[in-house]
Amino acid sequence: MMPSIDRIESDAKLPERADIVVIGAGIVGVSAAFFLAERGVEVLVCEKGVVGCEQSGRNWGWVRTMGRDLAELPLSLESQRLWATMSRICEAETGFTRCGILYVCDSDKELAAQQAWLDAARAYQVASRLLSRDELAAILPATSRRFAGALMTSGDGRAEPQMAVPAMAARARRRGARIVENCAVRGLDLVAGRVGGVVTEKGRVACETAILAGGAWSRLFCGNEGLDLPQLKMLGSVLATAPMPGGPEMSVGGSNFAFRKRFDGGYTLARRNGSISHITPDSFRLFLDFLPSLIKGWDELKLRVTGRFLEEWRMPRRWALDTPSPFEAVRMLDPAPDKRQLEEVTATVGGAFPFFRDLEVKDAWGGLIDVTPDAVPVISKVEELPGLVVATGFSGHGFGIGPGAGQLAA
Repeated sequence: MMPSIDRIESDAKLPERADIVVIGAGIVGVSAAFFLAERGVEVLVCEKGVVGCEQSGRNWGWVRTMGRDLAELPLSLESQRLWATMSRICEAETGFTRCGILYVCDSDKELAAQQAWLDAARAYQVASRLLSRDELAAILPATSRRFAGALMTSGDGRAEPQMAVPAMAARARRRGARIVENCAVRGLDLVAGRVGGVVTEKGRVACETAILAGGAWSRLFCGNEGLDLPQLKMLGSVLATAPMPGGPEMSVGGSNFAFRKRFDGGYTLARRNGSISHITPDSFRLFLDFLPSLIKGWDELKLRVTGRFLEEWRMPRRWALDTPSPFEAVRMLDPAPDKRQLEEVTATVGGAFPFFRDLEVKDAWGGLIDVTPDAVPVISKVEELPGLVVATGFSGHGFGIGPGAGQLAA
């Protein structure tokens, strides 16, 4: 199920100390290490699996400012600036291109909602604009679905998750960062009430600060430290087509579909507004935290009862640092994609855009997204544990704002 992700040469030996230890080598953890290494900080990244192997290598690959929560807009604008130079700085291809993004609307009501966002976002000088039905038809002519209009941001773009995160990790290593794969961090070693090191499966590393960028694993890690982080997991499913010359360059999202061109000439397709939440023990523990968002997004959320409930019920929530942790038992979250959802989006996109009617599916995969109650990430110091910084809960937005989020965490 795992997409083909570029591999990097990782460090074989764990150092005795580092200034900062980053826990997790997804895009946010790698970006944090990238900026710390640029400053000459001694930084170590510990990854229980391999670089970019979970959601950071499985997402849609969109890099957008459009439609962001206003709290995320400064991060997304800064990330756009950083993405524009990333391939050059990394001396490797990240696949970033400013292709533009369209959010097409089926009704005047949807169009009014996009106008409301645009009015609120004008203070940030976003380069988005609303398109009428006729203007959209001129930009996106090859469609059999009649749209009411669209929100367009011509400067938004796309990048390749399977290429970008390893390229940034390799650059960080060349600048002095150490990245050790297959090395789970079991927990924090506290000295006089603050972070004095981390305990990994390969030994202890002394440090003054730890950055937790553990994605879907962050809640479990925090729980063992006595912190209750309100975060759940959502399943995202993606398919990639074989190369399809002559198709749309712009990335397009509708009420129930999304597609974007890939670096290899194929397309990534996914179901928009169709998050799948597997019922787990945490669903009950965090019910009140997520109740407002559950009510607000009831039409978009798909609840499923699967074997994941028993998997997480049996998973230890507390463990001693001298015993194997759950992170060593499961090196990589590799869920099966939702077949029904991918069949639906294939039919939807093929029905709306004749170009896609004969698409050939090259690959498909699933990923577990770390979600907070308000769908806005946590990037913060932790007052209860001095020396710990948490950067998690990106709610499906982490890839696009990853460089800015990593810079902020650093």
